[in-house]
Order: sequence, then C-alpha cells, then structure tokens
Amino acid sequence: MFGFVCLYDMKKYDYITIILFIWLIFCCQINWSQESSQEIEEDYFKEFQSLQEANDRSTFFFGTPNRYNKNSAYDWLDTVNVYLSSSEKTKDSVSVRDYQLIQAQIYYDLGDYEKSLALTKSFYEDIEKFGMETKVLVFELMDNNYSKLELYDKQIEVRMRKREHSLTKNVAFYDIYSSLGQHRKAMRDYMTEEKKEIAEDDFFAQAVYNNNIGNYLRLDKSTPTALTYFKKADALLDVYFSDVINTKTDNELNKANILKGIITGNIGKCHVQLKEYKEAIPFLEKSIDIIKKYNSGKFSSDLIENSLEITDCYLQLNDFAKATDYLSNDFKPIKAENILKKNRLYAAYYDKTGNYQSATTYLKQNIRIRDSIDIKESNIKSQQLAAVVTQEVEYSRNMIEEQKKALEKSRNDILKRDRDISLVFISLIFTLLGFAGLVYAYLKSIRNQRLIAEQKHIIENSLVEKDSLLKEIHHRVKNNLQMVSSLLSLQTKNTRSKAAIEALEEGKSRVKAMALIHQKLYQNEDLSVIEMQGYIESLINSVQSVYKKGGHNINITIDAEGVELDIDRAIPFGLILNELVSNSFKYAFPHNEDDGKIYIHLRKIIGQEGFFEYTDNGVGLPKDTEERANSSMGIRLMNRLANQLQTTLNTDKTSEGVRFWFNFK
Repeated sequence: MFGFVCLYDMKKYDYITIILFIWLIFCCQINWSQESSQEIEEDYFKEFQSLQEANDRSTFFFGTPNRYNKNSAYDWLDTVNVYLSSSEKTKDSVSVRDYQLIQAQIYYDLGDYEKSLALTKSFYEDIEKFGMETKVLVFELMDNNYSKLELYDKQIEVRMRKREHSLTKNVAFYDIYSSLGQHRKAMRDYMTEEKKEIAEDDFFAQAVYNNNIGNYLRLDKSTPTALTYFKKADALLDVYFSDVINTKTDNELNKANILKGIITGNIGKCHVQLKEYKEAIPFLEKSIDIIKKYNSGKFSSDLIENSLEITDCYLQLNDFAKATDYLSNDFKPIKAENILKKNRLYAAYYDKTGNYQSATTYLKQNIRIRDSIDIKESNIKSQQLAAVVTQEVEYSRNMIEEQKKALEKSRNDILKRDRDISLVFISLIFTLLGFAGLVYAYLKSIRNQRLIAEQKHIIENSLVEKDSLLKEIHHRVKNNLQMVSSLLSLQTKNTRSKAAIEALEEGKSRVKAMALIHQKLYQNEDLSVIEMQGYIESLINSVQSVYKKGGHNINITIDAEGVELDIDRAIPFGLILNELVSNSFKYAFPHNEDDGKIYIHLRKIIGQEGFFEYTDNGVGLPKDTEERANSSMGIRLMNRLANQLQTTLNTDKTSEGVRFWFNFK
C-alpha cells in the first residue's frame, strides 16, 4: 500500500522517468530477441547447394551478405568452380555468366582484387547486353576493385559510365580524394552532396553519414571532433535497432551490425590517437568480434586495422602476451600502410623484449618498403590526383552547363508564362470584341441569309433554265441532223447510180450516229456524259434496221455496262463503231450466215486508260487491205477519228473474222 501511495504522490517528471525506463527495457528486450534470433544461424552453404538453377543460386548468393558463416569462401569457390565446369561442358552460356560473376565476388571477398577485376572486365565490356540487376553488380565490383587497387582514374571512368546508364544521378569523388590524402576536401564535398539526400527518419543513413564525416576528420587528425561524430553515429544506429515500427530484413540487419562494428572500431581508433589505450581496447575488441561474426569469411580492412590498433595498445601498456596473441593471428594486410604498421609493431615488440636483431630485421623491411613507396607513390599520387581533378573539373563544367540549360529553360518558361498571361489577357479583350462582333454578325447574317435565299432561288431557276436550254439545243441539233438524214434519203431516191446511192446511205448512217449522241444527251439527267451501253444498243438498232432487208440474222453482244463518256469522245467513238458495224453487215457475211456473231467490248476506269474491242466471225479482211487503206474512205475516216481520241486503231486478222481494238485516255 505504501508503494502505491508513493507512486500516487510522485511529481510529473517521475512519471516520465518511469515511462522512459520501461521503454528502455522494452528496446533492450527487442534487441536481445533480434540477437538471439540471429544466434540460430542458417547453413547458407547447404541451402545454396540445394538449389538447382544457376539463376536461383546467383540470386541467393548475392542476397546473402553473411554467406560465409559456416563455410569459408574457399569452400564456396570450389563448389562454384564445379558448377561452372559443368555449365561450360553443356554450353549453357547464361549459367556460365552467373557462376563467373559469383567467382568474381568471392575473389573480391578474399581480397584477391586482381583476379576479381580480371573476371569482371569481360562483363564490363559487354555491359549493354545485361539486365539492370547484373549491371549494378558489375559496376559495383569494378568500382570496388579499382578502389582497392588504387586505380582511381579507372574508378572515375566506371562511375561516369554508371551515370550514363542512369544507375546514379551524380558522380562522387570525395572517397577518392580521401584515399589520395585530401581528407578535408573529401569531407566538404561529401557534406555538400549527401546531407541533402538523407531523410530525417532514415536513422541508418544518418548513422552512415556521421560515421563517414568522423572518419574524414580522424584521418585528418581532428580526433576530438571525429569522436563526437562517431558517438552520434553509434547513438543513431541504436535508435535504428530499437525502431520496431519499420520492419527490417535479415540483410538490412546484417548491414547494420557490420556498420556497428565499424563505428565501434573507429571510436577505439580515436582513443588510440588520443593515447587513451585502456579506453580504446574494449571498443576495438568489441569491433573485432562484431565484424568477425557478421562479415565472416570476407576480407576486411577494418578488421586488420583494428587488430593492428589493439596490438599497439597492448604494446604501449607492456602487455606483450596479449600483443603477440593479435600479432600471431593469420591476417595478411594488403595496403602498404598496414604492412608498414605490422612490421613496426613487430619491431617494437622485439625491441621491448630485448630481441634487437629481429627488431632491426623488421625495421629494415620497412625501410625497403618505404624506399619503394617513396619512389613510386609521389608520382603516382600526383598523377592520380591530377586525373581526379581533371575529371571533376570536366564533370563540374558539364554540371554547370546543365544548370545553365536548366536556368535558361526556367527563364524561357517564365517568359513563356508571361507571354501566355499576356496572350490570355489579349485573348480576353479580343473575345469580348469578338462577342460584340458576333452579335453584329448574327444580326447581319439574318439579313444576308435572306439575300442568299433569294439569290439561291434565282440561281436554281437559272440552272433549271440552262438545263432546259441545253436540252433544247441538243434536241434541235438532233432534229437538224435528222433533217439532213431525210435530205440524204430524198437524194438517194433521185439518184440512179449504185455507187452514189451507197455513198449517200453511208453518209446518212454517219449522220444518224451523231444524231443519236444528241438524243441521248437531252434524254439524260446529266448533260455532260453519255451512258455508252444504251447508246451502242441504239446505234446497232439503227444500223441493223438498214441491213435487215438483206436477210442478215447476226447475233450481237455488247459489253459496255457502266461506261460513260463525254461528248468529245462519244462522237468519234460512235462514228468508228458505225463504220465497223456497217462493214460487218456489208462484207463480213456475204452468204447471209445464221451463225454470224459480233462482239463489242468497252471499259473505262477512272484514272486509267480505256479499252475498246470489236470482233466478228465473218470472212475477215481481204489480202490487199493495206494497199486499199489509202483509197478506202471508211478506213481513212476511222484512223482520223482514232487520232481525235489520241490513239491508234489496231487490226488483228484471225482465223475466223477480224478484230479491231485500241486504248484511249
């Protein structure tokens, strides 16, 4: 009861303290549960082997950061080599590609950057052939390998090409500047580029950002300030782990734990720089344990650097047993500075233990290494720095050009918007004026419509009158031609010469052919064209009525359905047909055959040439037709009429009868 009374009497801040204490216990419980769940480690190697397809194995391999938890990278490499050999035998190029990419990653994890680079280059040269996921893997491997091999000019080329493939917006140079000793410039560029991209609630990204800033400051010997950033990064990472609202994948947790190990190691390194060796040791030991656990089987420069730093701490504290424990570990530094530091620590150890000969040996090794570095490093670094500066200047120039274009576009957009506003205002004024004009135009249009209606009525009456006049003209022309035909008939009766009578009859037939044209025109609704099927039938009837007296019984077929010709073509065509039909009746069937046949074919398609064909199965043309052509009026007339149609009359002699034909426009 006393406890409850005290709790009731507490002040407001006591309640807050209790709530925060409960929240802390809850967060610790969650962290413990996450860590305990990770203690049950899966056998990723067996799971990798259980998969059947190369694509599935590749996805699993690259999606499992802590893949070497139970089996070393060498075990993985041996297995992948077997799969690769099998794929090469079956000529499965896709599987070969997947396994070679896995090989390149394993070599990188082992620290064999040259082999990894050699394998990745073949993918890099054919980068256009691959999908987005493969492109990302290849670019990352190329970038990381060139960074580890300190080939920074090549690394920049990879990053520029990466930007060309839209895999990144900007090309960053700060890590390269730091590798070349320009730590302050790297930090300034990094802060400028990265800070604006990090969200306030992205605690992991903020932890990465603060760790990188701290690292640039540590390398620049601004140790107290660097330590502040590392502690802030560590606190942000704790918040990230305790965030239960946003769920995290195993890969995300693994990356966060590795980052935790790196940050803890950096804090320890700062204490070493401040000569606080006792304070540094717990941080460095914890960092080594975390990195070994969550980055198992992979080569880690942080692990090597932390091991060297903790060795230095124990040597400074004269704890030689602990120092030799870390020095005797089988770790092989790759960077020249780490090799020099390891030799220096060996020399310090042997110097403190009185083994001066061994100490001298390691110091001599360092002298040789330094001499080699001094000869090459100065020129190489200056060349690399010059290359980076050149690329950055070029990149900056391109960025400035892009910004200029963006500003110019923005200025043009503003001007365009101003013009649009002005146009809208002017349009509004004109709209009002137009509306007033429409009202006026409407009133005027009513009056105009009345005038148009009256004019339309007058025009329609005029057209009707014009059509009537044209029909009347054609009717009178037809009557006049009919009168000429009658005069020719009278003349025939008063003529005794047989030749003259025949000539008059032929003339009369030709006049009738022309009269029929005018008759058809005034009988049609459309006065501009003549329907040829009906015209030919009427023409044949007219000619046939003359020669029926001779007893001819000729079967005539007409194929001209749908063909229409204007008067300029119809008259010469009708006269030609009149001559041909008359000749057939007069000469083609001398014995009055009952099986006589005449075939008339006419076709005219709009936009194409017309075609006319006339055939009969009579006795055919005489042998001296060509000699008689000049003296025969009928033949000369047909040739001239053909010329009017801009064509040539063709004649074919067949075994039975004769065939006349021509094309016309």
